[in-house]
Amino acid sequence: LCPNMIAAQAKLVYHLNKYYNEKCQSRKAAISKTIREVCKVVSDVLKEVEVQEPRFISSLNEMENRYEGLEVISPTEFEVVLYLNQMGVFNFVDDGSLPGCAVLKLSDGRKRSMSLWVEFITASGYLSARKIRSRFQTLVAQAVDKCSYRDVVKMVADTSEVKLRIRDRYVVQITPAFKCTGIWPRSAAHWPLPHIPWPGPNRVAEVKAEGFNLLSKECYSLNGKQSSAESDAWVLQFAEAENRLLLGGCRKKCLSVLKTLRDRHLELPGQPLNNYHMKTLVSYECEKHPRESDWDESCLGDRLNGILLQLISCLQCRRCPHYFLPNLDLFQGKPHSALENAAKQTWRLAREILTNPKSLEKL
Repeated sequence: LCPNMIAAQAKLVYHLNKYYNEKCQSRKAAISKTIREVCKVVSDVLKEVEVQEPRFISSLNEMENRYEGLEVISPTEFEVVLYLNQMGVFNFVDDGSLPGCAVLKLSDGRKRSMSLWVEFITASGYLSARKIRSRFQTLVAQAVDKCSYRDVVKMVADTSEVKLRIRDRYVVQITPAFKCTGIWPRSAAHWPLPHIPWPGPNRVAEVKAEGFNLLSKECYSLNGKQSSAESDAWVLQFAEAENRLLLGGCRKKCLSVLKTLRDRHLELPGQPLNNYHMKTLVSYECEKHPRESDWDESCLGDRLNGILLQLISCLQCRRCPHYFLPNLDLFQGKPHSALENAAKQTWRLAREILTNPKSLEKL
């Protein structure tokens, strides 16, 4: 690299670090405060649910300043995963017929009565995600009326998902789920790619041991055309595995900058982009730059730049494959005009950051 390029790179990293320390950290602090406020309300509602139905035990616990199972979708939208007990008598089947989804099938018809969830098993022996969610929704609606926060919390109508609107400002989706550890889905069996040295055998083993979750929510790969088998299906989610992949180097810092830029400049009509798209692209960037030295603090500018260009490319092709399940397109169902608009905005942003790093002070 010529001295001018090194100087330009250093200047960009300097301004990105400043941006991180000022804007990203204040975003994080504000979101943490919101999470505490939101979790107070959600915990109260879930306590009421548990009184009525002990099978839905709240798993929303604070550990080391973070709540297990809580995902931030945007600064005003959250998802709380409620882990259910005992999945014992079911086999996990993901044959690829429903991208991003799997079914739970009774391993043996005679075991039906042994299941904690007996009344949610369909005639053909599947544990129905939709039936469990429907029951949970009824319980949450009753709990909302009884809980001590009933003045500030409302159920969001017109959806089969369980969503609460809190203080007319925040929306929290509560999703019943099973945690699957020690197995890895067949639909993600291609991972890790054999010719790529990242993430290395030890990390791969840790990630696979972390496993995945099966969520009871609307499967967005099926938008609108749900048959009954599909509405019984569970959605695969890899939150913990993905978090583990982003440990080390400036990966998390890079993601934090991307989320902050998204919140401030890419919160657009039609909601084309969320935090999860950013997280996915950071994982792909790790594959493209497999050496740890590529994620040194001094490379922050290069990595950010690479991800923004990749994001523009995905938006223009209208396709963003899920990191572990590449058959699943994360832009499925997004309006084309919204994706085009986001591509233009991202291009403006990338150009501004590259040509004038000082512009980060205003971004």
